[in-house]
Amino acid sequence: MTHTIDCDYTIEGDGPPLFLIHGIGAARDTWRFVAPQLKPHFTVITYDLRGHGTSPKPEGVFDLDELVNDLERLRERTGIEKAHFAGHSLGGMIGPAYARRYPERVLSLGLLSTAAGRTEDDSQKVWAVVHAMEEKGVANVLSTLVDRWYTDAFIAAHNDIVQRRLKQVIDTDSEIFLNVFRIYAGTEMMPWLNEITAPSLILTGENDGGCNLRLNKGIHTAMPNSELVILPDYKHSLLLEAPDEVAREMLRFLSRANA
Repeated sequence: MTHTIDCDYTIEGDGPPLFLIHGIGAARDTWRFVAPQLKPHFTVITYDLRGHGTSPKPEGVFDLDELVNDLERLRERTGIEKAHFAGHSLGGMIGPAYARRYPERVLSLGLLSTAAGRTEDDSQKVWAVVHAMEEKGVANVLSTLVDRWYTDAFIAAHNDIVQRRLKQVIDTDSEIFLNVFRIYAGTEMMPWLNEITAPSLILTGENDGGCNLRLNKGIHTAMPNSELVILPDYKHSLLLEAPDEVAREMLRFLSRANA
């Protein structure tokens, strides 16, 4: 039985509506460096995915369709008819899946640090992380992901931000975390991305290991109305390490999409 969750959310700013969707084991505060730069131009809606942050925990296992249901429920609760949507990592899968089901609601999409078109080897690597966490515990494997998320220079200069992010994951219920990680590992958007006609920004870091340049070039090729932007040197955690660059590219793209 499908249960829709009323997720906790925040609305700030002024202008056309923009929903921001976070990734695995994060919360709406992962947008805390990006959102302030968007708020002067957009009504920014951030929310915590089910079981994350302060949103209610679901009972039992859930899938991508239910995360889409939660987003549609949030849109209904805000009374917003049409909006821009942007998501990071898993959020970059929820947004397109939402646009596929509700194309009339979507003005544009942002796919930030996400993946599609994985090879068998790509899939084995991401599932290996999931299985390691299942066997050894999330906290015992988590530290191995740090150098996939951030550059060495950022880790050295901003260890407080890195540690806060790790604590956020550890504080997330492990079953919820593994549930969303399995969704991320098992979702393959490539068969249907060509159906998404909304203007779409595909944004990734040049050295993002899991959501690499090859995959993002494939996403760009598959989506008929997309633009690809690569941020040099950065890895996966663009919202925390490169918020100014992310906000700049989003504003540039959205100003055109909203024209």
